[in-house]
Amino acid sequence: MNEPSGSAREPGKHHQSFWLWVMCLTGVDYFSTLGYQPSIAYDSAGLLAPLATVVLVLVTLFGALPIYAHVAGRSHEGQGSIGMLANLVSGWGGKILVLVLLGFAATDFVITKTLSAADAAVHLITNPHWPLPVTDDAEKTHQAVYVTSLLLVLLGASFMRGFREVIGLAVVIVGVYLVLSAVVVGAGVVYLVDHPQYFDLFLRRVGTGEWHLKDAPLSGTGLPTVIAISLLIFPKLALGLSGFETGVAVMPLVRGDPGDDRADPRGRIRNTRKLLITAAAIMSVFLIGSAVVVACLIPPEHLSRVDAAGADRPGVTDTDLKAKDRALAYLAHGENPRLDEGGLAVRGPDGQPVRAPLLPFFGESFGTIYDISTVVILWFAGASAMAGLLNLVPQYLPRYGMAPEWARATRPLVVLLTVINLVVTLIFRASVEAQGAAYATGVLVLITSGCVASVIDVWQRRAGGRWYARVPWGFVLISLVFAYTTVANVIEKPDGIKIAAFFIVTIIITSLVSRVARSRELRFAGFKLADPESRFMWDTIRHLELTVLVPHRPGRRSLANKEAQIRHEHRIPRDLMIVFVQVELADASEFVNEPVLKIEEEEGRYIMKISGAASIAHTLAAVSLEMAKVGRPPEIHFGWTDETPWTGTLGFLLFGEGNVPWMVRDLIRRAEANEAKRPLIIIAGTA
Repeated sequence: MNEPSGSAREPGKHHQSFWLWVMCLTGVDYFSTLGYQPSIAYDSAGLLAPLATVVLVLVTLFGALPIYAHVAGRSHEGQGSIGMLANLVSGWGGKILVLVLLGFAATDFVITKTLSAADAAVHLITNPHWPLPVTDDAEKTHQAVYVTSLLLVLLGASFMRGFREVIGLAVVIVGVYLVLSAVVVGAGVVYLVDHPQYFDLFLRRVGTGEWHLKDAPLSGTGLPTVIAISLLIFPKLALGLSGFETGVAVMPLVRGDPGDDRADPRGRIRNTRKLLITAAAIMSVFLIGSAVVVACLIPPEHLSRVDAAGADRPGVTDTDLKAKDRALAYLAHGENPRLDEGGLAVRGPDGQPVRAPLLPFFGESFGTIYDISTVVILWFAGASAMAGLLNLVPQYLPRYGMAPEWARATRPLVVLLTVINLVVTLIFRASVEAQGAAYATGVLVLITSGCVASVIDVWQRRAGGRWYARVPWGFVLISLVFAYTTVANVIEKPDGIKIAAFFIVTIIITSLVSRVARSRELRFAGFKLADPESRFMWDTIRHLELTVLVPHRPGRRSLANKEAQIRHEHRIPRDLMIVFVQVELADASEFVNEPVLKIEEEEGRYIMKISGAASIAHTLAAVSLEMAKVGRPPEIHFGWTDETPWTGTLGFLLFGEGNVPWMVRDLIRRAEANEAKRPLIIIAGTA
């Protein structure tokens, strides 16, 4: 099919790279959680953190990974689960659903940046070389807010340079961090093998119920109880699932095969699945390894405010929890003490705990190197979130008319997002713990939406057969697991859904205001001509000396009756040709108008049949303005309407109809500054 003019703009093209390098961009989000995940896992699950982490890894490999492998195959432009659902639903209900999911995505990606930068600040200000003394919790918070804000501003500045530079930096950052983390975790595993008493102590504590777990959901200490509790509390560790939505959001940056079909780029899809599998496998190893090492080698009093019986320890401050939000860095600095058989720290002649570095070179120097690497990857974790937002926002809000056109541009959007990040940091006082609930809520809702979208997609694609044969039962089971995980997380940490609700309400209100403000734009992206005959007739009609356009709704009156009435009421001579325009609305909630134009002859009269339109007024205005470009401006003849201004305006905004003559006139006046080139609007008939 051909487009006479004003064709829709093609989506922006991103620089594409080898999938392993792009994995590093999404990996700065995924892998950087090792900076705080082990200590958060311990704080949430106590000594049962390793078992709950095993459950998390199983859900990752056999739940999230298969779902997002499917999502990658169905949303190769990086739309992710939101894009899949947007294609499966329509109308205003579908738009509201997309806006709600965008609210959760904004929660996920924005908190990714602020939480990661806040944890980077923790690593900086707790390093022994930090020049400013941290005397108490108030001073620590004060410094964390300033350092976090600085890191966020630097992150926004780095994105002003473009995607290529960001990916290059991500490769170096992730490579260095994974190597150093592998040294720390690997050294911990080797140390446990050489000193089995630490692992034996861990097992003994688990067996006797000394879990340092507050509000255990079940009572008892047997193995079945431990397994059941681990299954119940693993949703608290949901931060370890953070990389999947980002993995598909950056999919446009993945290089495919040279011969990839744009509509079905199999090479890019295959390489994205490699990205997801590799990232999940690497992270699974680190999650389990770090959870075991931290639980066995770091004293509970350095990680949690909860004692062995599950009661709060009074008077404990953040400065007392030396491994809080930095468990692996704590080990890299060699701060872990030697423990006796009872799990107590061995003390030297001076009364201070005797340190037991995992490797001889672990200490202040190596720990500082690890701190620097951790700070950099945590700071840069916002890059993958920024990339996701820069890909998501232009695909939806401007296209729906729910954001200004400048929202498609990278630099203004980066500035806006950076300002939002700074505001969020001030609200949460740069607290990692306070932001964890919102982060987990955003992650889990997006994964659950991906599960639901995958179930619906497979169901629709399996045509025919009995209903139970069409149901993807594996995806249904995964969906139930994530639905449970999401609900459990919301019940446990309701602040997360409150924060997400703020983003959702903000997006919906600003989007609807923008849609109303932009409703009188022409919103025209070109016609698609149905066939060569229609193109020939289109070119012929446009070059006529004068064309009279008459909107027509089929089924009410015959063309002959309509023509006789219109010629009589509007005083149109017999020798002047009338072209009837028949507009068929599709989804009135769509913003951009790109309908299909087919011109036919019926009963000796010409009819422009326009299908797939979002608005009658916009379509008629676009037709007349396109004709005015090459010939004399046409006349559009309307009859009177009985609609009130209120009902007409509401119908125009919501249903694409309303007081059409007035709206067409207004659209033409706004779109065409030259009065001589404006089509003429004529209203006549019986009032």
